[in-house]
Amino acid sequence: MIRGLYTAAAGMMTEQRRHDTITQNIANINTTGYKQVDSVARSFPEVLISVVGGDANNLDRKLGKLNTGVYLEESISMFLQGDVTESNKPTDFALVSELGRNDPATGQPIVFDAAGKYVDDTGNILYRPQAFFTVQDDQGQVGYTRDGSFRVSRTGQLLTSTGYQVLDVNNQPIVVTGSVEDLRVDGQGRILDKATGQPTGANIGISIVENANEMVRDGNGVYSIADRDAAGVRLSAADDNMEVRQGYLERSNVDSTQSMVDMNLAVRAYEANQKVIQFYDRSLDKAVNEIGRV
Repeated sequence: MIRGLYTAAAGMMTEQRRHDTITQNIANINTTGYKQVDSVARSFPEVLISVVGGDANNLDRKLGKLNTGVYLEESISMFLQGDVTESNKPTDFALVSELGRNDPATGQPIVFDAAGKYVDDTGNILYRPQAFFTVQDDQGQVGYTRDGSFRVSRTGQLLTSTGYQVLDVNNQPIVVTGSVEDLRVDGQGRILDKATGQPTGANIGISIVENANEMVRDGNGVYSIADRDAAGVRLSAADDNMEVRQGYLERSNVDSTQSMVDMNLAVRAYEANQKVIQFYDRSLDKAVNEIGRV
């Protein structure tokens, strides 16, 4: 009976955390470049149940397996392309990318599923590469973001909306010279001269991450990477299917309708586990206060 209490309590905690994750997504539905976070639940390891006592000559004393509950294993960001909207601000940038890769075994282009994942015949998992702006905080730590709502400081530095420095391809802060209204950037992220339309030599640093699941959310729409080799970080190349759009912003990729459905499911599942605990509580109350007095 007590085992059921623990199982129901584990279910309640899992649904509460799932509800918190969905609430976070809904709260950021209008956040530029925000990537939806999905929760992954997993059951505790199953235990084998055997007969205790009974017929000592019974050689088959196994009753079967029992699951003892569930827990929220991790939260995964979904790096799907968000809708791109026009802002007409020269310091606003959106990344539009449909990066691909080839199967190492066959050399053929990979067809990813809706979540950007591919599983080959041997069970190896490959992910769709993702493009990010390269930024740096005031401590010199490099980060990655899809939030292209930039601004120019009084000293001419190109900054994110939260104050991170935008880096170039050499990991140096970008300094905008001249009027902000004269800032021109092409589809490869190259800053152009207003008069000639030719590249000035300064490029916005666009990083390609082969395995974005190695990234850790640091807040403010910025991700960090502990192991760059495991994540497969590299600079964007001319043949990448990626475009920088000036005067545009990428919206959040949160599906508001599905989020509301998932939130309701989490609430109902929480209530169901709550009722199980209340049932056990009443049963224990009777066992102690009524049956125990006989």
